[in-house]
Amino acid sequence: MSLSENSVPVSELPGADVQDPEFASAGRFRGILLGILAAVTYGMNPLFTLPVYRDGIQPDSVLFYRYGFGILVLGLWMLIRRISFAVPLRDLPLLLFGGILAACSSLFLFLSYQKMDAGIASTLLFTYPILTAVFMALFFHEKAGWKTIGSILLAVGGVGILCRTGDGAVLNMTGVLFVFLSSLFYAVYLVSVKVTRMKLFSPEILTFYSILFGFPVFFVRLDFGMELQLISEPLGWLCVFSLGLIPTVISLAATAAAIRLAGPTTTAILGALEPATAVFLGILVFGEPLTIRLIFGLLLIGFAAVLCALGGKRRPVQ
Repeated sequence: MSLSENSVPVSELPGADVQDPEFASAGRFRGILLGILAAVTYGMNPLFTLPVYRDGIQPDSVLFYRYGFGILVLGLWMLIRRISFAVPLRDLPLLLFGGILAACSSLFLFLSYQKMDAGIASTLLFTYPILTAVFMALFFHEKAGWKTIGSILLAVGGVGILCRTGDGAVLNMTGVLFVFLSSLFYAVYLVSVKVTRMKLFSPEILTFYSILFGFPVFFVRLDFGMELQLISEPLGWLCVFSLGLIPTVISLAATAAAIRLAGPTTTAILGALEPATAVFLGILVFGEPLTIRLIFGLLLIGFAAVLCALGGKRRPVQ
């Protein structure tokens, strides 16, 4: 198998001069927009997951449907667009590694939904930008400027304000552990997309193989399909299809493109919009009250996103 024309690095695209400041600035801006899209769509996970949970469907079955529909939707899109599925044989283990990382992150997040409020889980998930920045600084010598540090502090402060425990209840520590593991796997995935040969693939191909190689994780956990729960309600099918399309295909593809154009740290910081999206949907869809505290938390996250967008280019990874 050979690398398709859709999988070339940005630096090898015809007419692309990555040293041109104007080109780099435009690319970073597009990367920021894609990072916002990735965060907002991933923040919709609870919107489509909780109705299925209420029907008694367990996380492994939900994720089986989510990844299955994701493979079908993206595979059909690639066929229509005539995007080659071909990749070098030597890169298959690396793509398998990326798929397992993505699947484990999804699994632990969905397991946490059973242990705590989904909004709190989505909020605590935001530890991954800190992990991403730490990994990039410790292992790949990426220097974090004051704007990056300020963005992280503002975003963490805003997320902390959004985090509600409900009448001061103590958080379920098993749920907290699940969220931390989800954050850890996601941070490693973000860094891997930037610093390994995964960066050579187009967002469509990288996303397709991430969900294709992540899918067997849930198939095996379901006793090779024997314990798969069937969905009987039309709303349930609509929810799992939406999970496969929006927080999976769209979010992962936008994430891959954002990492390429804006870097993993910037993409991770923009992830603060994920819990903000969950709060906004809670107010809009589920009629939750809009309080001064929530407004203040959302404003801090907004300022963090703006400061992150204003940050200059970081030194490229060697």
